[in-house]
Parts: sequence; C-alpha cells; structure tokens
Amino acid sequence: MPYTLVIVAILAFYVAWNLGANDVANAMGTSVGSKAVTLKQALIIAGVLEFSGAILFGQGVTETLGTKIANPALFATTPQTLVMGMLTVLLSSGVWLQIATSRGLPVSSSHAVVGAITGFTWVALGASAIDWSSLGLITIGWILTPLMSGAIAALFYSSIKGWILEQPNPVIQLQEWIPWLSTILLSVFGIIVLPTLTQPLTNFLINQLGYNIPPHDIPLFTGAAAAIGLTLISWRQLENSKIPNPVEGLFGRFQLLSACFVAFAHGSNDVGNAIAPLAVIVYINHTGGVPADNLTIPIWILILGGAGIVGGLAVWGKKVIATIGENIISLQPSSGFCAEIATATTILLASRLGLPVSTSHALVGGVVGIGLVQNIKSIKFSTLQGIAAAWLITVPISALLSAGIFTIARILFL
Repeated sequence: MPYTLVIVAILAFYVAWNLGANDVANAMGTSVGSKAVTLKQALIIAGVLEFSGAILFGQGVTETLGTKIANPALFATTPQTLVMGMLTVLLSSGVWLQIATSRGLPVSSSHAVVGAITGFTWVALGASAIDWSSLGLITIGWILTPLMSGAIAALFYSSIKGWILEQPNPVIQLQEWIPWLSTILLSVFGIIVLPTLTQPLTNFLINQLGYNIPPHDIPLFTGAAAAIGLTLISWRQLENSKIPNPVEGLFGRFQLLSACFVAFAHGSNDVGNAIAPLAVIVYINHTGGVPADNLTIPIWILILGGAGIVGGLAVWGKKVIATIGENIISLQPSSGFCAEIATATTILLASRLGLPVSTSHALVGGVVGIGLVQNIKSIKFSTLQGIAAAWLITVPISALLSAGIFTIARILFL
C-alpha cells in the first residue's frame, strides 16, 4: 500500500498539472486577451490565487467526487478494487487533459473525472453501482453553468454599455458608477468567501475574548471597508489619468481584480478533480474501509493539488489562453470584466454547494453572452464548435479510457 500511495500521489499531481495547464485560460484568458495584464503577470497572479482557493475551499467538491458518483459502500468488501479504480481515474483523466491541452482546447476537467469514475464503476460493479441521482444533479449543473454565466454577463455588460460606455461623457458616468462597481465586485467575493475566511477571527473574539458579536459582522465590515477603499483609489486614479482611454484603463484594473476572483474560484472548485481519488485511497489506507458520506481531506493532499495546478499553468498554460482570450470574440477590459464577474459568481456559488461544475463552461458562456450584446456576428462560431465538440466527447472518452485501463489492470493485478 505505501508504494501505491506514492504512485497515486504522483498521478494526482500529474492530473493537477494538466488541469492547471488547461484551465489557466479560465482564470486569466480574458485578462490577457484584453491586454489588462501580460502573460507573465497572469501566470504569477493565477498561481498564487489558484493555490489559495484550492487550500481554503477545495474540501467540498473533493468530497462530492470522492463519495457521491460511485457508491463507496458497494466496495466495502473489496476496497482494493476501489483503489485500483481511483488509480485508473487519475490516469485516464490526466491523459485526456494533456491531449486537449496540446491542441489548445479548453475542456472540462470535471467532465473528465466524472466520466472516468463512471467508466470504471460500471465495469467493476455494473450500472447499478453508479449514483445516478448525483450524476444527474452534476449534469444539470454543467448545462446551467454556461446559461447562468452568459445571462449574468449579458445583463451586466448591457448595463455598463448603456449607462457608461455609450454616454456622451463616459468618464463622468464612470465616476458615478465606481462605488456601485466596487460594491458589486467585492460582494461577489465577500458574500460567498469572506464568512469562511473570517470565521477563525470571529470564533477567537467570541470564545477567547468574550465578545458576543453576530457571525456576519466581521465579513460585512471587511467587505464594506474594502469597497470604500477601492472606490477612493479608483476615483483618484481616474482623476489623475492622462491615458488616451481612461474608462477602459480603469476597467482594466477592475478586470484584474475580477480575474483574481476567478482564479480563486477555479482553484476552489477544480482542485477536487485531481485529488478526490487520492483522498479516497488515503482514507482506505488509514482505516482499512471505504469512505461513507463524510470524507476528510488532509491538508497535504490539498497542497499537492494546488502545487500541481500552479506548476501546470506556469509551464503549459500558454496555448489555451489564446483560445478563450482571443479566438471567440475581441475583448476590451470592460467586457472582459463583465465576463469574469459572471464566471466568478457562478463558480463560487457552485463551490459553496459542493458541485463540480465546469469553469470553462462558465467563462465561455460569459464571453458568448458579451458577444450577443455587442454583435452576434462578432462571435467566432468556428472556435465555439471546436470547444463544444471537445466538451461533448470528454465524458465518453474519459469513461472509455477508464473502463479499458481498469479492465486491463484488474486482469493483471487483482
């Protein structure tokens, strides 16, 4: 078993590496495409925030993938079969992600892992062993993700276009909107994330110092202070700007912040795709049994997943960025900002619900929503056809790969 743990840890790192290489575009593609940041800056920023999101919020999705697709109880008498199955999940999903990355296709790592788990489970125990209700809920999430993100992006961009960009004096209009934009931007992050981040401080004040404060006071105060600070800084930057297009220049700074939130959201959601099989195997190794509904994820596993994501996006992430950032529609910072706000909102909500949705679905949906508002003719449908085809074949290819590898491995080792 120790040798198996080493092998599976390497495979989990390999999957996380490919996940980072492919999905970096989901965090920073629009920022690079709109020239809000350089590629080098994007890789550094995304690396820090992807890792942070994985460590702080990676538990929920990892637990869903580890216990809710294949029913672990059915492997109670044969835990080694579940170990072998999770090994094939890592290998098959990692291989497919690497193939897609080499072709610049922003596929869904969630699709790859869920498909692989389904494939090996079907071969091992039959179709009845698959939790079809959980799989159905996840599938609905995949369908709703681009629709929800596209609708949010289109609505938000329509408002900004009508109230700021197309006004006779957009600079004055932007000055009036800066407090609202700051509030919206920080609310997306604050409402979903800040309560968890500030919970240790709240517990300390209540339990150690005896202050009986409501649990949401510190997150609200922190978010309000941040929004006020961002508003004041943005006003000063707008007044002192000499650049030719100060409106898009300021939106570029807002887009950088929104890209940071997307990177954090992506790390929180997609790290589970790489480390859930490892977490299951570690549980079996420690307890001798299979996990039930509650699967505790050791911190070193989250760190391993986060490090793999960062390494992959730094070394192999350049090719997929061009697809999302430049090859669907031409983006300005204002439109890229709206697409990223929509993506961050959709993915962070999914992470809080423990749903392994697709970040690439969310961002592509957001970008297409922008394109529909701008001009439907601006959308490069040839690029979308390639992306959609990759989305559709990811689940069956991963399932077939996993089923085939598991069949061979069972003959050789079990």
